[in-house]
Amino acid sequence: MATITRQPSATEAQLSNEEIQRYSRHLILPEVGIEGQRKLKASKVLLVGTGGLGAPAAMYLAAAGVGTIGLVDFDVVDVTNLQRQIIHGTKDVGKRKTQSAVETLSDINPYTKLITHEVALTSDNALDIIKDYDIVVDGTDNFPTRFLVNDACVLLGKPNVYGSIFRFEGQVTVLCTSEGPSYRCMYPEPPPPGLVPSCAEGGVLGILPGVVGCLQATEAVKLLLGIGKPLIGRLLVYNALDMTFRTFKVRRDPEWAPGAPHPTVKGLIDYAQFCGVPHASEEPAPQPVTAEELTPAELKAELDSGKNLVVIDVREVHEHQIANLPVAQLIPLGTLPARLGELDKEADIVVHCKSGMRSAKACGILREAGFKKVRNLKGGILAWSDQVDPSVPKY
Repeated sequence: MATITRQPSATEAQLSNEEIQRYSRHLILPEVGIEGQRKLKASKVLLVGTGGLGAPAAMYLAAAGVGTIGLVDFDVVDVTNLQRQIIHGTKDVGKRKTQSAVETLSDINPYTKLITHEVALTSDNALDIIKDYDIVVDGTDNFPTRFLVNDACVLLGKPNVYGSIFRFEGQVTVLCTSEGPSYRCMYPEPPPPGLVPSCAEGGVLGILPGVVGCLQATEAVKLLLGIGKPLIGRLLVYNALDMTFRTFKVRRDPEWAPGAPHPTVKGLIDYAQFCGVPHASEEPAPQPVTAEELTPAELKAELDSGKNLVVIDVREVHEHQIANLPVAQLIPLGTLPARLGELDKEADIVVHCKSGMRSAKACGILREAGFKKVRNLKGGILAWSDQVDPSVPKY
């Protein structure tokens, strides 16, 4: 059983009469009581990300009486966040996420100390940021940061309450304890870039991160109190469509596990490079399939001139229903190889998708099949909405 051994000082542990009243439903639980609530007040939890998972986790940890909560995020609130990131509201669009989160959490519990880290977590700052906290709650959505958080927790001996979401499924486990596995025990190597789509590309049920974030908060509180059976060595998988919870064992790999006699993780590395992702300051890595491009303005000019073009939309049917170009023929990327016979190999073809990634792949398929003139719409239908026709919805 993993516990947090940090001992609270008398000042940290003292509960005021108002706090006793506030936490009364905790205090009458024998597993918590006054002593447990003092542990929570003396505890420090770092949330990496204040998005879909970080939002509910932070709100419930604050409500539970965790004394110090750190928030790592450098993003701003976007209107597309509001479908699931309930710590933010419409009034917060354009604000720093940490600023919006602090306002909400301060209202939930003014007794919780809030520390903001308005930076991207990197190999240069991760150890300095994480070292002062008892537990890390990982609410990130990209592989470089997940590996970074894991390795920092392994090096510092900090439990990592991990969660992930995609479409209708979520996962939760507790990593990096002295007796359990690490993230690298599950995934020693990252998947190839682009293989696993993000929520922005594949979508996510807005309620899903609420469930998963609450599960992460529950695991964090159990660890802080030293009660129950945490998800150490177990991966909990939640399927919202089936409303099922399944648990899988996660093997502790001596090569990657915390406290290994001959540890493989000896320091932090360049995680963007490790995962094949370009740094923000670098030019994007070349795509596996290159294609001649034209801008939305150039496409509009050619259409207005009456040029004979075949425009193909390779998104999915449900995306086409959200927003579409009336001139485009819908052929989802997955069906394109079987439908090549519907197209003229001598035609002047322009392919588009949401942002230009899938359409670049489609251009490669068409060229390999012998189509002579194929171009990719740069930036996809999102760029068309930005640069040509704002009436086209963005999603």
